[in-house]
Amino acid sequence: MLCRFPGEELIYKIKDTTMKNKQRPYRWLRRSLRIVITSLVVFIIACLIFDQFVQFRKPDEELRNIFTERGINGKIDYYTARGRTLRYAVVGADSLPTLLMLHGSPGSMSYYAGRYADTTLQKTFRMITVDRPGYGYSELGNPEPSIGEQAALIRPLLDSLTKANHPVIIAGGSYGSSVACRLAMDYPELVDGLVLTGPSLGPGLEKMFWFTPMIEHWSIRWFIPRIFRSANTEKMHHKEELEKMLPLWKNIRVPVAYLQGAHDELIDTANAGFARQHLVNAPYLDIHFFQNREHRLAQFEWPAIRDAIMRVYGKALQLRDGAH
Repeated sequence: MLCRFPGEELIYKIKDTTMKNKQRPYRWLRRSLRIVITSLVVFIIACLIFDQFVQFRKPDEELRNIFTERGINGKIDYYTARGRTLRYAVVGADSLPTLLMLHGSPGSMSYYAGRYADTTLQKTFRMITVDRPGYGYSELGNPEPSIGEQAALIRPLLDSLTKANHPVIIAGGSYGSSVACRLAMDYPELVDGLVLTGPSLGPGLEKMFWFTPMIEHWSIRWFIPRIFRSANTEKMHHKEELEKMLPLWKNIRVPVAYLQGAHDELIDTANAGFARQHLVNAPYLDIHFFQNREHRLAQFEWPAIRDAIMRVYGKALQLRDGAH
């Protein structure tokens, strides 16, 4: 028979309680670690699924079907420039003046699928759109942070590739406005007018999200959906790229229309003042704010944007006729 001395039971209870107290923090730590790892795995899987279903682009066949359904004379093709492959579309007769439309960030040329059927534009222009580098089917997720390099990549659409007829009007939305301006700065012989919608022109005059630098880190970047990967890289480098453009604004000598929502939540409305200050050689500068509108304008104010394109086109015609 096992005998215990007085107080031995109490000692065992104290030891047992002590061991449990020591193990409890480790259990909490393991549980927390499991939650963190599970959440991270779920997040990564969600990002990968999101990447497959949200790309803001339409495949070639879908765009061709849109052309057929709407009776649009258009083609979709690819070209290689400076070691990169870009997708583009051309709609309209070769003999017409040129309207090049540049999408923002994120986006793709599919954004303009409904604009090809605009009867006013169809009668007036041969329309060209392009998936900017890193978007659509122009190497999705592989962005080009240099605005000057993007302009150089897009240049072939206006000279060697399509032999664009003048006047050439470039309509850029958001980040596409920065690229449009750089095209006019670097290749003034190719551009006759600019229409800038929600434009970011002045260095630092746009919203920077707190998570932007974090997403750009290599350890996180690889599982971020490709469409946002490209947008994030452009955002990270936008200020320094706009700073490089500061000495070049004097090169823009074409009519310019500036359109922005008065309550733009992404681009500071002070960009309008920057435009007035720096577009000193533009023969025509029309700045218009849409009351009660935010950053996205095209889906709400397309008729006004189209009218601005036509006004700039008219001014460009007058200047070309005067030059001749």
